[in-house]
Amino acid sequence: MTSTSVVLAGIFCSLCVYLFVTAPPELPDVNAAVKQGKSVDISNVFNAVNSINDTARRIYTKRIVGDGKERGLEFGEDWAEPSVDKGPLPALFTRMVASRMETKPSPLGLYLGSDQPINKSNLFKGPQAIGFAQLKETLSSVFIRLEDVGFVAMYPDVASAEPCISCHNEHPDSPKNDWVMNDVMGATTWTYPTEFVSSDEYLALIESFYNSVRESYQIYLDKAEGFENKVIILDDWPDKQELSLPDANTFIRTVKSESAAMVLNDLLLDASGDFENFEPQSTNE
Repeated sequence: MTSTSVVLAGIFCSLCVYLFVTAPPELPDVNAAVKQGKSVDISNVFNAVNSINDTARRIYTKRIVGDGKERGLEFGEDWAEPSVDKGPLPALFTRMVASRMETKPSPLGLYLGSDQPINKSNLFKGPQAIGFAQLKETLSSVFIRLEDVGFVAMYPDVASAEPCISCHNEHPDSPKNDWVMNDVMGATTWTYPTEFVSSDEYLALIESFYNSVRESYQIYLDKAEGFENKVIILDDWPDKQELSLPDANTFIRTVKSESAAMVLNDLLLDASGDFENFEPQSTNE
């Protein structure tokens, strides 16, 4: 094995250890990744962090918000107000993660956009609006290159939970009030300035994003510990009867466990670095 192969094989081994994975199902051969060199295509990075984000948001939506409401917890847009005993809605949790990423040295960017946003600042414009129209038509991710941003990846944000649908339909500022299950409500959008990253940068980006997810959840836990009705923080997932939440270690451990196979596949599959699906778009509106 060449020194280059050793480097990327090391990424594979490091990720396996970092993600605490035991025999993930049907992972592809590591040679598919190591044969191309030390650099990792940024599209692979986008796919990996988006897989983590999808997993974190799904777990948060179902096991924190959905199950939490059954235990008496509340969630709302005004959750950050000092006198309000609520947690962030799923979209706001994702925005918290994006905010935590902004505090890191990494230039990886994350935001949610739409053509029908509640907050007008999240309205797609120019080439990103063109890209989003393509995304809605094809229901698949879209990759564009913008002169003033760099490389951009847009992934469908699909209505997959009733709380998200009802929140948008009932919100007084929503420009659309007839959302239904499986509608494309927006796009999870990622940015990065360069087309390739080194193996070390790849690992750092993955770790940085997991840390941002954990920190965001911890912010909610810190707020919940001050609620008038005492919330018990457990070192495991709680029973539905308890007014309780899992601690940050339990939450991020579950996110890692359920996203690990996808992250490894995103590294190993389509590692050619040729950006065959990465089409530049005009910056003219």
